[in-house]
Amino acid sequence: MVGAGIGGVTAAVALQRCGWEVTVLERAAALGEVGAGISVWPGAAAVLNDLGAKGIDQAAALSGPTGLRKPSGRWVVAATHLGIDLPVMIHRAQLHDLITAEFGPAVTVRTGYTVETVTQDDSGVLVNGSLRADLLVAADGLRSVIRTALYPQYAGPQYSGYTAYRGLADVKANDGGETWGPAQRFGIAQLIDGRTYWYATANQPAGQGGDLAAVIRRYGNWHDPIPQLLASTDTALQNDIYDLPLPLVPFAAGRIALLGDAAHAMTPNMGRGACTAIEDAGALAKHLTATPDLVTALTQYDAERRPAATQLVKRSRQIGRMGQLENPVAIGARDTLMWVGGGVARGAAALRRKR
Repeated sequence: MVGAGIGGVTAAVALQRCGWEVTVLERAAALGEVGAGISVWPGAAAVLNDLGAKGIDQAAALSGPTGLRKPSGRWVVAATHLGIDLPVMIHRAQLHDLITAEFGPAVTVRTGYTVETVTQDDSGVLVNGSLRADLLVAADGLRSVIRTALYPQYAGPQYSGYTAYRGLADVKANDGGETWGPAQRFGIAQLIDGRTYWYATANQPAGQGGDLAAVIRRYGNWHDPIPQLLASTDTALQNDIYDLPLPLVPFAAGRIALLGDAAHAMTPNMGRGACTAIEDAGALAKHLTATPDLVTALTQYDAERRPAATQLVKRSRQIGRMGQLENPVAIGARDTLMWVGGGVARGAAALRRKR
């Protein structure tokens, strides 16, 4: 296993439960996750529950309302009216801890280990010329060394045109959701520990950077509770947003499987990146258990996961483009369509409740 992010550690637990001896190779000096909030949708929560990770159900029970607003605070559409499932909202580091707590003696972790070369033959995979394994799972992220080695002609990460800010406020917001303004958005989500996770996006060239002061300048006069959240935040993380171009490369090559961002890095507009990695891990373990031949099992894994991930990459990219519109006419048409669509969905939800 190369990479100990959310997808990598989930795969390690899943393979352990299938009877595999797993070595996790992590470039960082210690295990852990940085960042802020993360959404765990029902499919990923089901995988984690099957793996024995504890605390996800509790988190799901505490998820709050969400929806879409304008900077003035006027609601365009409220998700609570639509009858849709809401995700678990949890701090990324807390989720990582819940998963790694399931590591048993079959999982060995080697931190401070950088993978530089990978070769394979019919009998196994060789890492850095010395470490041999029957199977290599590449969960080494957006700029995956292993994906590049397998598919050197693939273009690799592409910039979306906007950057993202994330932060944690030590106050509890009464509601959540997203607010869309011209070329920028702001999102609010309640975490299970009582804090509020917020995130924001803004169109700008790659590499320009930004900090909490930049966020306050952009969003400090938007509707409540945004000003209060920013005032209760100590620092903001800033990351330019990239995804992988379509078509995605195969997730399996011989005895090597790609997983998570290494396979299908997507923009965060649907909150599905980590969830998709978790679902990858569940599917990988399922196919390795059901199919004795390893190469065939990985081919089946690719056949299941690549089409699903492709659709999510595409849809998330489309949502980002809509959310980052700058032209006032296009923004007006977008908001009208969403308001009308929300009304139709509310009516359908009301009919379902009457049945």
